[in-house]
Amino acid sequence: MKRSTKTTIVAVIAAVAVFGLGAAAIPRPPTLSTETSGDAALVAEVSDRLAELPGVRDRVSVAVIDGDDVREAHFGATNTTEYEIGSVTKTITAALLADAIDRGEVAADTPLGDLLELGSSPAASITLAELATQSSGLPRLAFGPAEFVSTLVTQYTASDPYGATVDELVAGARDADLGEKEYLYSNFGFALLGQALAVAANNDYPTLARERVFEPLGMDDTFAPTSTDDLSDDAATGYTASGRESDAWTLGADAPAGSVRSTLADMAVYARANLDETAPGVEATEPVAPAGEGSEIGYAWHTTDGVTWHNGMTGGFASWVGFDRDTGRAVVVLNNTAASVDELGFALMEED
Repeated sequence: MKRSTKTTIVAVIAAVAVFGLGAAAIPRPPTLSTETSGDAALVAEVSDRLAELPGVRDRVSVAVIDGDDVREAHFGATNTTEYEIGSVTKTITAALLADAIDRGEVAADTPLGDLLELGSSPAASITLAELATQSSGLPRLAFGPAEFVSTLVTQYTASDPYGATVDELVAGARDADLGEKEYLYSNFGFALLGQALAVAANNDYPTLARERVFEPLGMDDTFAPTSTDDLSDDAATGYTASGRESDAWTLGADAPAGSVRSTLADMAVYARANLDETAPGVEATEPVAPAGEGSEIGYAWHTTDGVTWHNGMTGGFASWVGFDRDTGRAVVVLNNTAASVDELGFALMEED
């Protein structure tokens, strides 16, 4: 039997199985919490804007930073409520790259194969800068038949689709086919970047992020879990786009692409430090390559119409962080449902 036929049969069987699982768990969608706090005008504005956006909502926290002035708006939350920030984690991994270059541990053009055991595979020649600017040629995900079935299952069970070991991640890179060296968003690439930086520093990724980014900025409630063992028993949970409760995403070896958990208080500190250029590895925010029509990319950070930003989404959370050095404004939006907050983030960057 041909491999493609086997894959199709396995996928059909998996789809039938997970259909039953999904039907057994009809979601009861949450609604935006009416328990609000913070700046009254900002609370009203955020409420109005969210009402115009699609998707279910539950808890939301927003910070608008103008110099020393920080306005907050909370719905069912406080500035110490924990959220998954998803792919905003990539900006932290990018900061670690810029910092490692400053320390002389790596160079922008260091080949990935110098740090990870990739043999003579095409992935060995990818540079760290190519990974950081999403131009490595790697696919979005390490995606074989097993991963395909796993993704189907996790979509219906609202569970974490990641969880590979570092060895499995590296093995996936050895087997990967590379595309054109042009902008193509890749979680796979950023996972490899973070693990490579950990090797260069003779450390592990969660410790590296804590020691080089979180601790210097006083982000005491921010961390990068790699398994549910790293979470507290009362860890915050989120909701899928349809309103079903989602399992936590800790991502395993893919943690550098999106596992960080944080609070509005800590993310406001992070956003301000990047705005005023005092953050570790702040060089990562400077645009160096095109990233689609009308946008550029630095290391992870995108810049569009003067706004430098990144968004994030997991199975149960969505986030957005951005800043504009010309206007002196930064915005953080954290949300515990898998409903995009990009439009809200950009709108708050532009309001008077």
